[in-house]
This record gives sequence, structure tokens and C-alpha cells, in this order.
Amino acid sequence: MSTSVLPAAHGGSSHQQAAQRAQDGQSAGLGRIIDGKALSEAIRADVARRAQALAARGVVPGLAVVLIGDNPASQVYVRNKAAACEKAGLNSRVLRLPADTSEQALLEVVQELNRDPAVHGILVQLPLPPHMDAAKVIETIAAAKDVDGFHVSNAGLLMTGKPLFRPCTPYGIMKILESEQVALRGAEAVVVGASNIVGKPMAMLLLAAGATVTLCNSKTRDLGAQTRRADVLVVATGKPGIVTGDMVKPGATVIDVGINRNAEGKLVGDVDFESARKVAGAITPVPGGVGPMTIAMLLVNTLEAAERSLQH
Repeated sequence: MSTSVLPAAHGGSSHQQAAQRAQDGQSAGLGRIIDGKALSEAIRADVARRAQALAARGVVPGLAVVLIGDNPASQVYVRNKAAACEKAGLNSRVLRLPADTSEQALLEVVQELNRDPAVHGILVQLPLPPHMDAAKVIETIAAAKDVDGFHVSNAGLLMTGKPLFRPCTPYGIMKILESEQVALRGAEAVVVGASNIVGKPMAMLLLAAGATVTLCNSKTRDLGAQTRRADVLVVATGKPGIVTGDMVKPGATVIDVGINRNAEGKLVGDVDFESARKVAGAITPVPGGVGPMTIAMLLVNTLEAAERSLQH
């Protein structure tokens, strides 16, 4: 599997202003705000360069996204993914199917995409309508085109330490930790939330990097006792403000995966940002932290699938 060296983050005045704000915050005893947007833009620029090199060899990386129904959040996600592909020089194909599409019809669409040599990555946007079995749909995607990294084959490869595709959000978090030069070897890492999409693969990647990992779930008895041990704390529960400042170890790196809307309609994470920032050494904001990285790593996975197609 090809791996890319992270290009240096670059950008204009907006990034300089963000850096200045972070510096001002640190001088006031606040944790540094990690700029996921700037890092994602650097990675996307690297993807664009590699895609251009592939195009010169006659291969344009192609991502097919299947969207079923009219879930507003899913429509936004799919639109953002398509725009990111276009900007990076990747082909993007969005297949929109009505909510009452049968499961069999969806499986046939996926199988057709599996056979299409111009498609290197296939993504079926979740959640699916209630009458569809998401696990069955994911297993129908060819493992070599499963750029989300959710196929059981790819999950197994990740667990054995030889991943073909790393799931996009955990992969993006690892790039953030790499960019922040967080020493993971021997570190105490705590992951709150044990989903197949974020929590479990996150734990596997941290373990592979040499961290001692604790994976918390909804049955964890004393969550604060676990989180206060963490040098690296990753929170992915979908519950706004579940982690507060008094649950954070001083100087810890806090990664907030949550995207929620509060009573005022404002986007907030799973971590109470203001109280946690007073304790943390560094923290990702919501929005502008993990979110942009997820799409950036989807582009990386699609690009790498296209690069691998030349080896066969």
C-alpha cells in the first residue's frame, strides 16, 4: 500500500489568523486549537498532485457514491464529497436512488460498480432506509473498492495490522496526531465510543502505533476515571458535551469527533469545548477539526485504490 508523506500545511491569511488566535489562547493558559481545515487542504493538494501524475499514465481516480432517499444531512455530505473530488482532479459519480428502492435493486447497482474499471472507490452513504440491511450492502462492495474501510475483509486486515483501507475518520485522526507530533508509543489513549465506524478502528490504529488503549462504551461505569488517564482522548459518541473539562488530563490531546446541534441550532461536539480547552494541551474544534479530515482521507483512499489498479 502506498503511503504519502504529509506535506507541510500551507495557506493564506485565514490560516495565519487561526494560528495567531491559537497562540493568543495558549498565552492565556488555554489549549492549542488544532486546525483540521488547514491540514486537510494540505493533504488534498498532495492528492491533486498524485492524481495528476496518474492521469498522465491514463488513469483518472474514480469515486462512485450511492445515495438512497432524501436525508438532508446525507445530501450535504454527498455534495461535499463530490465537490472535494472535483477539486482534487478525481472523477465523482453520484447515483441517487429513491427511498423505496428495493434492497435487491441497490445490490445490483453496487455489483455493476464493482465491475466498472473506471470506478476505484465505492461508497454507499449511510444511514440506509429501514428496509435495507446495511451490513449486507457493505459486504457486496468489492473489498478492493471499499474506500470507507467498512467491509469485513478490510476490518479484519486492520485488526491484524495490515490494513488495505483505513476507515476515513480514524485515518484522519491519525494524520492529525502525526501532524501535531503527538508521541503515541507508550502513551495512554482512551477512545470513548465503540462503533464499527470510528471507535473500534480508532482503537486498532492507536494500538498499532504503540499506544496503550482503553475503549469505553455506554456500559463503562466511571467514564471520568478512564478519560482522566488519557494522554490522547478521542470522543465519538454523538452525545453533546459528554466529556467536560474536569474529565480531561492536564496537557492531553483531545480529539472531538462529534457533530451535534444544540438547542440554539449551533454545531457542537461531544466535548464541552470551553471547559476542556482550559485543561487540554491541544484540542480539535467543532466544526473545523476532524470533519474536513474525513473527506480528505476518503480522497486518499480513492487515490490509493487507483494507484493499486495499475499494479494488476
